[in-house]
Amino acid sequence: MVEVPSLVSLCLDVLKKEIIQGDGVLPPVYLLPSELLHALIMCLPPFGLWKLQNEMPLDGQQSEGYSIDHSTNKRKRGRDGNIDNAWQVFFKLRWPDLAEQTQPTDWQQAYWETHLQNCLDEAAEMALVPSFKGYIGDVLIPEIILKHVGILGHPDHSTFDHAKLSYHCQQFGHYARYLRLQNVLCTAETSNLLRECKLQQVTLRCIRSKDQIDGLCKLLTRHSKTLSSLEFVHCSLSSDSVNAICGALALNGVQRHGLQHFSINSSSFRESGTISLPSGLVSFLSSARSLCSLKFSDNNLGRNFARALFLTLLNLSSSISILDLSDNNIAGWLSDFKRRPLSDSYPSFGTGKSLQLLRVLNLRGNNLRKDDIESLRCALTQMPNLEDLDLSDNPIEDEGVMSLIPFFDKAYESRSSLADLKLENCELSCDGVSHLLPAISTFEGRLKSLSVADNFLGSEVAGALAKYISTCVKALNVGGIGLGPSGFQKLRDLMKGELELVKINISKNRGGIETAMFLTKLLSHAPQLTKVNAAMNLMPTECLTIICAALRLARGNLEHLDLSGHIWKYEPDHASLHAEFVRNGKHILILPSSSALVAPYDDDP
Repeated sequence: MVEVPSLVSLCLDVLKKEIIQGDGVLPPVYLLPSELLHALIMCLPPFGLWKLQNEMPLDGQQSEGYSIDHSTNKRKRGRDGNIDNAWQVFFKLRWPDLAEQTQPTDWQQAYWETHLQNCLDEAAEMALVPSFKGYIGDVLIPEIILKHVGILGHPDHSTFDHAKLSYHCQQFGHYARYLRLQNVLCTAETSNLLRECKLQQVTLRCIRSKDQIDGLCKLLTRHSKTLSSLEFVHCSLSSDSVNAICGALALNGVQRHGLQHFSINSSSFRESGTISLPSGLVSFLSSARSLCSLKFSDNNLGRNFARALFLTLLNLSSSISILDLSDNNIAGWLSDFKRRPLSDSYPSFGTGKSLQLLRVLNLRGNNLRKDDIESLRCALTQMPNLEDLDLSDNPIEDEGVMSLIPFFDKAYESRSSLADLKLENCELSCDGVSHLLPAISTFEGRLKSLSVADNFLGSEVAGALAKYISTCVKALNVGGIGLGPSGFQKLRDLMKGELELVKINISKNRGGIETAMFLTKLLSHAPQLTKVNAAMNLMPTECLTIICAALRLARGNLEHLDLSGHIWKYEPDHASLHAEFVRNGKHILILPSSSALVAPYDDDP
């Protein structure tokens, strides 16, 4: 039999249609009993719930989920669980993967911000078509998006203003705090479309032409008071464009801005070989009272740019705590400072005021050599609060590491703040690392994290590693260093006492069954251990039984154990192991996927 709808459901359906499609005054649904109001809220689509909230009368009436602030004559949405939950459900249904990565305090704001981003992305695709003519604001939003929000179904939605990008910008723009904009959207029209936004973060992609720079500058000027983060990706910038961008960020014509994060990544500077920085960038840095993070990564910058930037920062009073110059080609950028104090090399410059607060320095992938490390050692004296130093992917070899050891000795005496050191893929050998480990051990617990991954050190380094893991180190990455079975066996034999390790990466070491034997002892000696990466170690299938037995006996807090990259035949009990080892609602074991059965990992060059 066909179920006959109740009178209540029929009435709610009428109200729902009236709210969504009506252009006049809404019926006074806020006077409904709380049970019926809740039922109405639960059956409304996002567009309907938004209209219901926005069009509530400002006459002092209160209903479930609403309150009126008479002092400002503005309606405020109360923190009612029904409405918050509704927006959370809407978000998770539409973007389930994104919902797992974020926990916003305001689900409605997050919903409409992400919705507006989707609309802008669709409009950008349309505008990139060579045959496109007209206004971006007139681009029609695809039906699938209109269906998500509950607009689709209007008798003539193709000519309905609600289907245009301009409507969505006007109505939902004030929810947007962070947007990603393609170059085609960097126009005066888009700046006007986004006038309701309160932008705090903007990411720009593929900007190249002067017209795009001019449109972007209008957008930046409009939002200069609220912007705190600006990022450029895959852009091509000239000195003139950099000057224009930095000038647009000035507040009310004053050489001052409130930006906290400034980043140019995977882009190109048309005059990258110039000796001096663009004047606008110098003014920008000079007025950077709030700037905390400065990143120029993967821009093919040369040593002249890096040297000019470093010298500029030396004499500024900003609060920069993160400096990222990774993946460029700046070898020789500090050659003038080699074996001489900075004050002797450049007496007219300050004493590194901007660098006094530097906590993170990323120089990964810059083709740095031994001589660069000697020069860097002198420059590090200007960074007393440095906590994180990344020199990975630079061929500094053992001689470069030896050049750093005097810094560690001096840092011990001055109680350095250095807590994280990365030396991955630096062409180091067992000899260099064996000298390094005792030197950094003198920090007496201040160095908490070390990575020497992807340097072929061989099994001989196991003795020095065994002593080092007995110190106060919390995180250790020794993946891909060629330990082999004998290296793991030696580590296991020399391991003594309770360890303070929290995270360890021993992947890609071809340890075989000795990897499992090492893990068995490690789990019993490291009660604080939460994350282990033991992937791609050529372990046979029986290692899983050994490891699981150790997990059952362990008294630790392990949350993640990666055993992927092995050729293990899938067994039915693998599913039960997933269910057995769970912590905080998440599976601990990461087992090989079926695709891993095709071929083993091979790290042999």
